[in-house]
Amino acid sequence: MRTRLLLLAAAVAVAVGQAFPAAADDNPRPVDNSRNVFNAPAPVATAQFQTGPSIKQGTAFCSTSTSSAANVNTDCAQSTVGPHNETSIAVNPTNPSNIIGGANDYHLTLNPGGHVGETILSQAHVSTDGGKTWSNYPVFSNSSYQATGDPALSFDANGTAYYATLGFRFIGVRTAQNPDVLVSHSNDGGKTWSVVRIAQGSGNEGSVGDLLDKEYVAGWGNGNAILTYGDFRLGQKGSFVSSAIKASVTHDGGNTWSTPVVISGSLDEAFVSTPVVGADGRIVVSFLNTTDLNTGRDDYEVVEVSPATGAALSAPVKVATVIDGFTDYPIAFGRQTYQDSVFRTWAAGNIAADPTNAAHLAVEWSDMRNSVTPAPSDPYTAKTNSDMIVSESFDHGATWSAPTAIALAGDQFQGWGVFDPAGKLRVGFFDRSYDSANHKYGYTVATETSPGVFSTAQVTTQLSDPTTGDRWFARNVNPAFPFATAFLGDYSNIAADPSGGVVAYWTDMREDSTFAGVTRKGEDAFFGRTA
Repeated sequence: MRTRLLLLAAAVAVAVGQAFPAAADDNPRPVDNSRNVFNAPAPVATAQFQTGPSIKQGTAFCSTSTSSAANVNTDCAQSTVGPHNETSIAVNPTNPSNIIGGANDYHLTLNPGGHVGETILSQAHVSTDGGKTWSNYPVFSNSSYQATGDPALSFDANGTAYYATLGFRFIGVRTAQNPDVLVSHSNDGGKTWSVVRIAQGSGNEGSVGDLLDKEYVAGWGNGNAILTYGDFRLGQKGSFVSSAIKASVTHDGGNTWSTPVVISGSLDEAFVSTPVVGADGRIVVSFLNTTDLNTGRDDYEVVEVSPATGAALSAPVKVATVIDGFTDYPIAFGRQTYQDSVFRTWAAGNIAADPTNAAHLAVEWSDMRNSVTPAPSDPYTAKTNSDMIVSESFDHGATWSAPTAIALAGDQFQGWGVFDPAGKLRVGFFDRSYDSANHKYGYTVATETSPGVFSTAQVTTQLSDPTTGDRWFARNVNPAFPFATAFLGDYSNIAADPSGGVVAYWTDMREDSTFAGVTRKGEDAFFGRTA
């Protein structure tokens, strides 16, 4: 990681020159694995964080009108405006009509003096009719946290919902203490929530401390759930020391959680973990680790942990090397991106478990193995071809198949894998194959029809263009692509529907958004499904 940071900083300095000047609201520290919402650009450059309103639990902010459309915008707020991204979704196994979506919910206000105030307090987007109508409920009421981010959702088999986030407190205009890891739980389908702090960050990004990041949660049985997250240990002036994956478990429906334990073994540059519970109750956690300090490429790793304690039961096992190094992507504002774009991206995916075969697991991610490498550093020169990659295990994760690409034209990225009730592997992802220029994206779900062979179905009914015309996170770098977005979020999810098929939840840019008299394309949390 130390080498990675130095080389990335040097590459950025050479590659972007005057084309990508540092923006005041961008993260000045080139830790490309610290991906939380605070490190994202501000949706409006002049925005300043403010305290959110006190909201009564169980009272919906608003509800959408009922719609049978194939794609539904789940945000119903009329009195506030702001983008939504980093979407997570879960379906209640005791009532498939009950679906909960989570997102980074930005809310912006403009006071009479022209100052822009910003809050980011994740809400629960709740449907009780299978996705036709959505109500937005507060997850954090009377909270001391001024912002939350990195939402993650899961149900246990008994219908208790778990909503994991990071929680931020501020010590300056845009200076935050390193975040805490929080898990809220709900026993009424997402209308009311109780929050528990699992781990506490320390220091800030410019000091000695622990920066906690990218938590994820998985529930099972009656009142059981596991949470995993990354712990970045920082030295003087926020310098990187090491990073580990930690795990905590609950067995009482989220009321209490075990003391977090390190599960990444001797690997000390680990990040972005996801847990999954197999059909037999065994738990396996996937994560990335920066292993090759010469190329900067990561390895996907998995480790089995105890359902009782969350502790590792063995050393991590390598799945594959990921083609995501220093020169594999073009770079914009210090982050990896794609052709004619400036939004940040990465290779991270997740692990999925087959409900019909306890030994069958799959890890998916995106990388540049089928793109031309080394890539030009300038995204407006590069021609990129990122693909979704899958590796599978049939022995509980002890050994893994050679990686297989879901080969499509253009860029596919930020995928999420699940097995449906019939045991078919499904992978959802942003997909630019619908646009020959490799600019606009739709959302696609791929289905494995035979080992390593996938069919695809488009979930979106309209395409989105992140290369130009965004109202939020807008950057003017290339005159041919004005108001390009610098942030789409770092992930979007799909979930298996217990009654069959999958539901998808993604960041969509089809609708206009107006703020302070300016109208361009917004970023909204959209819902759809496929058989």
